[in-house]
Amino acid sequence: MDLFGKLSSYDFGEVHFKLDKATQLKAIVAIHDSRLGPALGGCRFIEYATDDDAVVDALRLARGMTYKAAITGLGHGGGKSVIIKPKGHFDRVGLFRAFGKFIDDLRGHYITAEDSGTGLEDMEIIRTQTKHVTGIDPSHGGSGDPSPFTALGVRRGIEACVKFKLGKADLKGIHVAVQGVGHVGYYLCKELHAAGAKLTVADVDKLKSERAQREFGASVVAINDVASVECDVFAPCALGAGLNDGTIPHLKASIVAGAANNQLAEPRHGDDIHARGILYAPDYAINAGGLVNVAQEAQGYDAGKAREKTLKIYDTIYDICERSKRLAAPTYKVADMLAEEKLAAVSKGKAHA
Repeated sequence: MDLFGKLSSYDFGEVHFKLDKATQLKAIVAIHDSRLGPALGGCRFIEYATDDDAVVDALRLARGMTYKAAITGLGHGGGKSVIIKPKGHFDRVGLFRAFGKFIDDLRGHYITAEDSGTGLEDMEIIRTQTKHVTGIDPSHGGSGDPSPFTALGVRRGIEACVKFKLGKADLKGIHVAVQGVGHVGYYLCKELHAAGAKLTVADVDKLKSERAQREFGASVVAINDVASVECDVFAPCALGAGLNDGTIPHLKASIVAGAANNQLAEPRHGDDIHARGILYAPDYAINAGGLVNVAQEAQGYDAGKAREKTLKIYDTIYDICERSKRLAAPTYKVADMLAEEKLAAVSKGKAHA
């Protein structure tokens, strides 16, 4: 990999690597931007085919966190950590302790949280080694699992899209196809069901799909078929790059709005969706609820304030939709423009200080 070429293409930043043979820890911390404050972003713990894949994932995710924090008005920069999951047996507690020490060595330049493959228990292990961690147990002053807040924000974003695109003020009878019903996807289904939506779900884990079927009356389809379900809203809530050359031509939804990060395999896929007349809610704008929630921990956690700010995702998404229509530009470009304006304003302010 041309590492510095990649850093340049994503406007980085800095990247830190850690190898600890004793625990099999292979970790990457990507810090994209810290103009707004210390970088904040989750820790992903999954298997990767190659180390290059892990690095690129960290870079893309960290950049998304910068834009997410900026467009939501948070005093944080964007960062992300990736731990390459060992194959075979390993000591999870020992591995996350080593990772916590790694985070502590960065002295608050990066603050971690949970992401795909990590949870509250892992954050509690990290907490034994560093104070630079969020999403810890409420008994220790934390906010706990951020998934319900992410889901709340996505539901509000879907409501904004439905109002703008379909002219409906609520979700009663709106058909939503949810791809991935893990932590966030499950809570999103719960939100949507309570709002009267009709659900179709798919997950690689059949037990998760069956749970949604049992609890929310959802129809179940195969994971490879969910993107082509005829519905009002397609909600990608699994891993990234789900909107690509293979899936976009088969979309039958009027709206794409979900919780996954990096939904567009490449920026041009945002243009493809726009050209097809499908309204796309930019991922980092609609899924910011979890970040909003954990960011509150720095000021002393207040669930009410976190919820209030998360509910405002409706306004952010609706504003993006209106600007997209007015400018005849894809929504992902409009969202990037708004985030970059906020970042530029901070840089300009510092230059005049």
